[in-house]
Amino acid sequence: MRRPVVHRRDPRLEIITEAIERLIPGATPAFLLVTVVEQLPGTGETSVNTWSGKPEGLATKVFTALYGRPRTEEPPSPLARAEDARRALGLVGEINALTAADKALTSAPWYPARPGDLVHLHYPQAGDFPEFGETYIVGDAGDGLLSLQLLAHTLPATEDADGIVGCFASEASDQPLYELWFEAGPHLLTIVRDGRPVHAGGAR
Repeated sequence: MRRPVVHRRDPRLEIITEAIERLIPGATPAFLLVTVVEQLPGTGETSVNTWSGKPEGLATKVFTALYGRPRTEEPPSPLARAEDARRALGLVGEINALTAADKALTSAPWYPARPGDLVHLHYPQAGDFPEFGETYIVGDAGDGLLSLQLLAHTLPATEDADGIVGCFASEASDQPLYELWFEAGPHLLTIVRDGRPVHAGGAR
């Protein structure tokens, strides 16, 4: 069981958005447009008062009326951004989002990872899970590959940590930070090399 990585979109907002998108069964969400028209009583004619927007725009208005403005403190991970791009622009948007995230990783001045690098992952509070962190260390797995081993975590002992912490550990990989970068997101990572932070995405 993997602890779900925090996504910027509230699940209630996603439910409302999907309900609107399903008003037309089988429609492609990226092509949907919602229009609300004021109709004059008894005439069948419409006035100039209309509202048009994407389903997510209407969903946000409904969500805000019910619960207040959606929380957007945490930016989306590259995978979440690719999912949003696919919904809005289709496969091309998804590929472009993933390509941009890959370039951001591979062009970083500290890339690639080296044995001895420390990687800290911050988990914001989500549902019943408290805020906590994990620390991994990059090791030499031989044959040009690297390992990623969990050193410590701060999930309270009262929580069931089995199967939750350490989910990004790997025995051997040519890119041990790839999954962390894409699934958790660079904004939640702090990477330390030779005692100095070389990537401070988790800094406030």
